[in-house]
Amino acid sequence: MRARFTRDAQSIQRLYFDYATGRKIGVICKALAAGKKIYRCVEAPELEKIAGTVHHGGIVAVVPAPAPKSVSEGDVKRWSTKRTPLLILDRIGNPHNLGAIARSAGFFGIPQIVLCGGPQSAQPNDAAYRVAEGGMEAVEFSQVADLPSLLRGLASAGYDVIGAATRGGRLDGFSASAGKLLALVLGNEEQGLSADVAAACTKLVTIPGTKAVESLNVSVAGAVLMWELFGRK
Repeated sequence: MRARFTRDAQSIQRLYFDYATGRKIGVICKALAAGKKIYRCVEAPELEKIAGTVHHGGIVAVVPAPAPKSVSEGDVKRWSTKRTPLLILDRIGNPHNLGAIARSAGFFGIPQIVLCGGPQSAQPNDAAYRVAEGGMEAVEFSQVADLPSLLRGLASAGYDVIGAATRGGRLDGFSASAGKLLALVLGNEEQGLSADVAAACTKLVTIPGTKAVESLNVSVAGAVLMWELFGRK
């Protein structure tokens, strides 16, 4: 909530909170009052009803639903020129995973997340925002219908497009990518990277484990890979 207020206070249309939280957000309420916005302290059952969940953290903000824009050739050129690190999600379907991934991306300074368009891909909704705990305010979302084509375009623009594979990826891919323009691609929770997406990557990497468990949750794997690729300076 504080991250959204700091970044875009005008986007907050209404605000509801419990008594304990109300004592901590005087500055926010004052700003909303100045803007003639609705804000109200409510009982716990009503706040739960407004939020649609018990996991509301004591405060609920009503803001316009985000609408990721479509990626253009101009975006690819701009990202390449600015050496923007990219995180690309191939049909990540669980909004909680999306929120956790966005939080890690914000933490490691990855400002751009590209979603694969289509019904299988989770969108930045209320559940994703709750899990991200402010991380959504540190990233920008865009989406693309033809993900393999975008990855090939990024490779042509100088990006090392690194796909996260459950198995069969290179173990030396992390060090081999040092100093390069990087785009990390994470695949669907159940199916991983699609065959076309994997083929469009410049390399595949696999996180080595003990094999006692088949794989990591995609948000956890994403955080590990973000540290290896973007966090180590």
